[in-house]
Amino acid sequence: MSTESLNRTSSIEISENQDSVKVTKIAPRRANMDVLRKRLLQEKKKEKKKMTLILSTLVVSLGAITILTY
Repeated sequence: MSTESLNRTSSIEISENQDSVKVTKIAPRRANMDVLRKRLLQEKKKEKKKMTLILSTLVVSLGAITILTY
């Protein structure tokens, strides 16, 4: 039987002064949804800015080429 699942749920500390065994439970990590939403919105904003920059550069360069050819 694997002890990996047991290691994840609890840790055992043995005190040198005492012979007793202390078992402490580790609480599962919880994600804050507001922080995750904020991060997602920031990434979407960055992606939108990047796409806008690429599109505007493309339009300006096409306009410049059009003007230079006449």
